[in-house]
Amino acid sequence: MYYQEPITPYSKAAGPKREQVETMFNRIAPTYDRLNHSLSLGIDRRWRRKAIDALKPFAPQTILDIATGTGDFAILAAQRLDPDRIIGVDISEGMMEVGRKKVKEAGLDNVIFFSKDDSTNLSFSDGTFDAVTVAYGARNFDDLEAGLKEMCRVLVPGGHLMLVELTTPPHFPMKQLFHIYSHTVMPFIGRHISHDDSAYTYLPQTMAAFPQAEELKPLMLHCGFRDVQFQRFTFGLSTMYLATK
Repeated sequence: MYYQEPITPYSKAAGPKREQVETMFNRIAPTYDRLNHSLSLGIDRRWRRKAIDALKPFAPQTILDIATGTGDFAILAAQRLDPDRIIGVDISEGMMEVGRKKVKEAGLDNVIFFSKDDSTNLSFSDGTFDAVTVAYGARNFDDLEAGLKEMCRVLVPGGHLMLVELTTPPHFPMKQLFHIYSHTVMPFIGRHISHDDSAYTYLPQTMAAFPQAEELKPLMLHCGFRDVQFQRFTFGLSTMYLATK
């Protein structure tokens, strides 16, 4: 069984991780998109495109986007994969409210729908979706193993999981440079734009704690997936995982 001491945005006395993460994302929702693209210098857009395009050979028609946030990944998936339906789930209503506005502006409100749901205890039936995606949200799960098992459960047999997550570069000198950036520049910019002192201190902590590719692959196999592949982007700043049920 996989276990990791939970990293929380605020003090441990502030309550369970799930509740703290929900509070944090509700607070930073209005500035989240601007911060995301600023902190990654826009490179995250390329990472998202590569991850979504890896699903093209499978032509999924029903997609569940977990930790959908403001819907960026769901919108891009709708545009590049042309599915019948995407359901984006998140625990933060504040983030999804921003997402609903973006989806409507993009003319995709007949394809993309939002629902509040817990990634570790999804409300959907077994074998509901052709593909499950999660972009830059798995590190916020209260229980990563439970989340992976739920993703596997709601997939149809032969369905695919696409998970892309921020990771720490494994090699010199990017590893050392990123450590400096993530512990000085990232919290400074995040604090001044989001006005949340903890949110962008929490981010690099979760990145450092999240299991790297060689650790996550066996956990995904343990949770019911097969043919687990991974690919690192930009010196290991982000890692994409593709797996089959």
